[in-house]
Amino acid sequence: MATTDRQATTLALAHALSAAERGLAVIPLSRTKLPALRSPHRDDPDPDPGPCHGECGRFGHGVYDASTDPVRIRELFAAAPWATGYGIACGLPPHHLIGVDLDTKSGTDSSAALRELALRHLFTIPETVVVLTPSGGRHVWLTGPPDVVVPNSAGRLAPGIDIRGAGGYLVGPGSRTEHGVYAAAPGTARLAPAACPPALLRLLLPPPRTAPPAPPPPAGDHGRGLVQFVLTAHEGQRNTRLFWAACRAYENGLGPALLLPLIEAALNTGLSEREARATIASAARMTGHRP
Repeated sequence: MATTDRQATTLALAHALSAAERGLAVIPLSRTKLPALRSPHRDDPDPDPGPCHGECGRFGHGVYDASTDPVRIRELFAAAPWATGYGIACGLPPHHLIGVDLDTKSGTDSSAALRELALRHLFTIPETVVVLTPSGGRHVWLTGPPDVVVPNSAGRLAPGIDIRGAGGYLVGPGSRTEHGVYAAAPGTARLAPAACPPALLRLLLPPPRTAPPAPPPPAGDHGRGLVQFVLTAHEGQRNTRLFWAACRAYENGLGPALLLPLIEAALNTGLSEREARATIASAARMTGHRP
């Protein structure tokens, strides 16, 4: 092994042990960002022996090898002396980590997409750990409730936004890969991962498997509530409130019925009719409806 590889392995182990001290379970990764240890069952004679998540007692089960025990971590890295990075398992206690991967390789502005989602669903990303990737992307670390399982997904939330949840892992800061080094964004290295905003958490969860959805509620009480939400807007929040209310109206099948009441409410707050119609049209497009 080249000297630089030995140094990278030593540094990766040191970073992994430091992460484990913060309660983050880790595994060694290769330069390809994949688990460094191959499955011990790859040569089993039975082509379908059933899933093994480490019950056999051997290393090589990917994220299921992850540990916060420094002795076990050293054993994992000793079994993979070619490792140059480490992965942090998501979904495990005590942090129940959720990773929001803002990718740049798809050619989309994933950061702008996240800001648009935040505006639409009225949440803000709290101050938290952010890891910069060699490709120019970002990993935003959040924590979830212990009784909620967030699945992995790719592009479901928006193009360029991948989610690392239970059964997934994030490349830890200090890891060296084929494309460069992962590093914590300035000022975030010592932060604790912040709680995922409830509105964002709802977006990350799969829809419940229930009976066919009930028909949308009548425009009565719900419609009046949305109109009142716009009427009580102060200067500086009028467009935001109108956009949010229009999104909810279209999502609930009330868009056409509430078009004129929402415009009238917006006019009462001081917006012009042109501004109101443009904002509502934007909400219609955002929710997949024709203005």
